[in-house]
Amino acid sequence: MFQRLGITFNVYGEEQGTDRLIPFDLIPRIISASEWHRLQAGLRQRVQALNRFLYDIYHEYDIVRAGLIPAEQVFANAQYQPGMQGLKLPRNIYVHIAGIDLIRHSDGDYYVLEDNLRCPSGVSYMLENRRMMMRLFPTLFAQTPVSPIDHYPALLSETLRASSLNPNPTVVLLSPGRFNSAYFEHAFLARQMGIELVEGPDLLVRNNKIFMKTTSGARQIDVIYRRIDDDFLDPLIGNPDSLIGVPGLYAAYRSGNVVLANAMGTGVGDDKSIYPYVPDMIRFYLGEEPILKNVPTWQCRKPDDLKHVLANLDKLVVKETQGAGGYGMLIGPAADRKEREAFRHAIKARPDNYIAQPTLCLSSCPTFVEKGIAPRHLDLRPFVLSGKKIQMVPGGLTRVALREGSLVVNSSQGGGTKDTWVLEDEVC
Repeated sequence: MFQRLGITFNVYGEEQGTDRLIPFDLIPRIISASEWHRLQAGLRQRVQALNRFLYDIYHEYDIVRAGLIPAEQVFANAQYQPGMQGLKLPRNIYVHIAGIDLIRHSDGDYYVLEDNLRCPSGVSYMLENRRMMMRLFPTLFAQTPVSPIDHYPALLSETLRASSLNPNPTVVLLSPGRFNSAYFEHAFLARQMGIELVEGPDLLVRNNKIFMKTTSGARQIDVIYRRIDDDFLDPLIGNPDSLIGVPGLYAAYRSGNVVLANAMGTGVGDDKSIYPYVPDMIRFYLGEEPILKNVPTWQCRKPDDLKHVLANLDKLVVKETQGAGGYGMLIGPAADRKEREAFRHAIKARPDNYIAQPTLCLSSCPTFVEKGIAPRHLDLRPFVLSGKKIQMVPGGLTRVALREGSLVVNSSQGGGTKDTWVLEDEVC
């Protein structure tokens, strides 16, 4: 069924070809209503604080002046965009779509593993997983009060349209093209929202305004849901070799003639070197205690933290601050001596480029494997939308590590997915 529907994912470097089926497990992950209500409150709180932080570092710099975050962590960050300084955005929203990765620890609490604020992906698999389950097990849904999620495209469309000052905006989804690992998702979401799926050559800039080429002439664009990283959006200010961006887009954006979702420069907020400060952001901007916990984190740029990390590489998970998709990561207990030594040299050469965290005991869920039903570790990525209000559908994308004992759930590293059931009442 997945093959017929074209539900695919590309793992770069694999010999199987451009597209492969994303592994899907038939046994759902179940979350109680009370558990979800707490998660929802914590997600709203976190995304609100991150949006406040991004506005602040491009305008007032209050959190830096207060000494809560070192200036070099912000202004020397590779994701910081000086051109965004002083730029007024509608409703001061930088992150319209956030994907927050959560894990449940052996203590029963949920922890935020990382914040995805640039181009978070995976929501199409969340929706298709539910559709697949409803086709395969319709009687289960008739008997069980599972919260619906099929209204996500409508919420996303509402969020994107609310980001423009135009009461009837034209919205497009800008994709790098069919060779991108998440192209299925780009096409899926554009189709579900009833908007055009475009690539860089489909757009042009005139008088600092963005237009889409159509058979009836050029049509002005108000909102771009972009799935292209900052550096490739405009070859005039980013990577000059980019063939997937739009020359002049940045000037149109600076002029306020188009909205980008998410905004440029949001990568500072999800950089792993900024992650340890998010609880402080919540206290600073909202005057509240964080509802969701952070994973304890050692920052290798700090001498004492570096000493601890180097002495405990066999016990820790080490990550590149700019890493993503499970790449640039060492899982100490699962690594051999050669891998740990290679990381030791890399950390010593660039300590500011790494953080480390304890190896958490991720929760597991029954999973259908070749030998039968067995536990496999998993995480959860809810998708949080920020427009006139903060909204989300109940649940998210559950990713599962299909290899026995593995803690790496990323689809790009061979992980799979499950349907996520948030119950509407406390039946469990």
